[in-house]
Amino acid sequence: MEQAVKGIHHITAISGNARKNYDFYTRIMGLRFVKKTVNFDDPHTYHFYYGDEKGTPGTILTFFPWEEIMAGRRGTHMATEVGYSIPEGSIDFWLKRLDAANMIYNKPSSKFGEVYLTFLDPDGLKVELTVPEKTDDRIPWETAEVSADNATRGFHHVTLTLEDIQPTADLLVSVFGYQLQKNHANRYRFASPSGEPGSYVDLVEAKGEQRGHVAGGSVHHVAFRMKDEAEQLLYREKIEKLGLHATEQLDRKYFRSVYFREPGGVLFELATDSPGFTVDEPLAELGTHLKLPAQFEPQRQEIESKLIKLG
Repeated sequence: MEQAVKGIHHITAISGNARKNYDFYTRIMGLRFVKKTVNFDDPHTYHFYYGDEKGTPGTILTFFPWEEIMAGRRGTHMATEVGYSIPEGSIDFWLKRLDAANMIYNKPSSKFGEVYLTFLDPDGLKVELTVPEKTDDRIPWETAEVSADNATRGFHHVTLTLEDIQPTADLLVSVFGYQLQKNHANRYRFASPSGEPGSYVDLVEAKGEQRGHVAGGSVHHVAFRMKDEAEQLLYREKIEKLGLHATEQLDRKYFRSVYFREPGGVLFELATDSPGFTVDEPLAELGTHLKLPAQFEPQRQEIESKLIKLG
């Protein structure tokens, strides 16, 4: 394979109450609120972006907060876990923090030789905090309550739960250039040979398990990094040759996107690294203004009147 996808660009999930989501991820998790905008297909719904200082690809968790959304159900044909990388020695800090916030969590355990802590966010999204085998040197966003010694570095992995992993594994290897790195029982870890942090994709084979339902507390889609639009078109062509329908390149303002469903049913996105989140706000002001796509700007007053206030 001449090239390989570097890793995860962002992960988008669905939540319920916008204020509760904002409070949890900025205060409890200590992530930076990188962008406050709206859903391109539903401008009366927010689209929140959380990440590091700049919203660097590989750190960006985004949410569509639908106030009255029903709860989702974890199962097959979906992404079921969002994994973050945390520093060595920080597990106790996160245990105490989650406990103080009355969050549901499991005792620390080990997977592929790495210690991890699993918890559910306020909407039931399954999140894992993992101390990676290799030190993650990415510079974290710090807050008054979450210092660099404990702060998340960005994504560690995403987990897909599938009825049959083989078709998805074939795509990861033949199109994305990924390699099977480790396997234990029914969990298979694939990684980009680039060695970039935040590239792991875990496939869990759950034959006979109930199909999941994407709604509140569920991952909506997983986006992978594209260097630029030219590389994105090359991967789009490879996907189309497999008989998988891919969208045209779509302008999402902060990146260009191509969407398709991988063979296991999970919605994948190919997202360019640029132009990034400072295209419409200075770095120091990221997340402080409601930014609207150009087509919705004439409706700003009406849109703002219907969006829940965060502060």
